[in-house]
Amino acid sequence: MDTMTMPANGLAGDDSTALSQTSAGSPRKLLLVDDHELVRQGVKLLYTELHGVPLEWLEADSLHEALAIYARESQFDAVLLDLNLADCKGLQGLRRFIGAHPAARIAVISATEDEFVIRQARALGAVAYIPKGVAGGEMRDALSALLWPPGQQARGFAPGNALFPRFPPSAMHERVAELGPQHIELLELILSGLTNQEISNTMHLALGTVKNYVSSLLLALDVKSRSHMVSLFR
Repeated sequence: MDTMTMPANGLAGDDSTALSQTSAGSPRKLLLVDDHELVRQGVKLLYTELHGVPLEWLEADSLHEALAIYARESQFDAVLLDLNLADCKGLQGLRRFIGAHPAARIAVISATEDEFVIRQARALGAVAYIPKGVAGGEMRDALSALLWPPGQQARGFAPGNALFPRFPPSAMHERVAELGPQHIELLELILSGLTNQEISNTMHLALGTVKNYVSSLLLALDVKSRSHMVSLFR
């Protein structure tokens, strides 16, 4: 697995002193889910505080462990979730975590910087996407925007657009972003090469229902055929 690029320290410039003592707030509690111990230890070591506010890190190396910790503990401010873990791959982990804990604020951390994957993660409910190769200042800005959403920010905080990489407008990707979670999952399975019967087995849906979903997906994406849709994402 690729590791995350880290700065020499968690804070930069005068940002750590940008807030008054009264607006600093209480410690922020985060769950870091990554199967690479060096990544977990590096993040915990470098980001012990942000804007003068202590950061309390809990960690897990699998989705199973993460779900158990989140259910056992209380009042997490955010979850940083790697896309590729030993017990789940791709967006499955994000989908399962949100399914189990719909109110969780999940930021995906991944070496993948593919626009389609990032837009899928956002459509599924991720509140942020942080590439592992991001520079230290961008990582700090993303954590700031994640932990202090708009309305809770003061001078020195990063803007909300620090939560996701920025891409030029794309009609197709905009349509994907408007899809619901079930259509997103269906699209992911189609692009993985699964047949309708295999999708039926995976999603636990009747074959006729899958065919109806595929037809509605083609209509939503304004494509003529299944092969046409697949070619657009190659």
